[in-house]
Amino acid sequence: MHSESCVERQVSVRCRGRMPHGLNRRAFLAGTAGLTLPILSPMCRYGRVLAEQPELPAHRDLPRLDLHVHLDNSTIDRVLELSVEREVKFGIVEHAGTKENKYPVVLDSDEALRRYLAMLEGKPVFRGVQAEWIDWANCFSIDVLAQLDYVLMDTMTFPGNDGGRVKLWEPDIAARVDMTDREAFMDRYVDWYVTIIENQPIDILGNTSWLPAPLAPDYDKFWTPQRIGKVAAAAVKHRVAFEISSGFQLPTLGFLQVAKAVGVKFCFGTNGRYPNMGKLDFSLAMAQKLGLKQADLFTPAPDGQKAVQRWSAR
Repeated sequence: MHSESCVERQVSVRCRGRMPHGLNRRAFLAGTAGLTLPILSPMCRYGRVLAEQPELPAHRDLPRLDLHVHLDNSTIDRVLELSVEREVKFGIVEHAGTKENKYPVVLDSDEALRRYLAMLEGKPVFRGVQAEWIDWANCFSIDVLAQLDYVLMDTMTFPGNDGGRVKLWEPDIAARVDMTDREAFMDRYVDWYVTIIENQPIDILGNTSWLPAPLAPDYDKFWTPQRIGKVAAAAVKHRVAFEISSGFQLPTLGFLQVAKAVGVKFCFGTNGRYPNMGKLDFSLAMAQKLGLKQADLFTPAPDGQKAVQRWSAR
């Protein structure tokens, strides 16, 4: 997901982080393992401020990584200033797929992807893309895709009543996707999760557990342990990590506990546009509550083992 206005409509983020002291800029740019950010409350979800909670100690053994950062309305240099200020290393993701996808930038060819990779070359960031729809990989060669650190994708573009792609956050969604029987829609939505995980060469499932507006108020009703387990089992089988999104304040603790129990790996992200990237309060709070360790977190795979390479070898 995909635009700042949508994030603002669904969640009002009022959390503010204090800067730790003693940041060494040179050391930070060399790497981020072991850096810390305090976690402050209140936390918010779907625009509702949750109850005030005491400050939680940040894990000192977890790297501070925001792997879902967009450059919309900004530049890499301005974004890197925030990276240093917030002591968070960023993973930049540009949308990738056909031009039918409408975003400020859509990478749609090897040439466009090479320019993007060159723009980020030598910068202290991870280089990723956010894949769009199920035809995105046809735009690129495996050799060029393999130069990325990871591929992120979400399930928020969904088959509409006519079979075409529909953005589930758009205001006319009820007219374009049948949600009359919401339980039946949710079953189709879970199947869509599994289809994406099983058939797309992705490393990270972004915006995990997000629901369209008609279902969002009943999140816990629709995300049953059985449905969570089905998605989580597919993720473990295909080595796909779940994003803990500070932008959407999702997934909930219950969802994450089911996923962790079956061995899903996690990463942190904000879906941030300038200047909202790197605000990882919610992600770090969930890591604290789950007791996550380094082994529970996604790390980019080495050459030869990336999702796009495994997928091409099938």
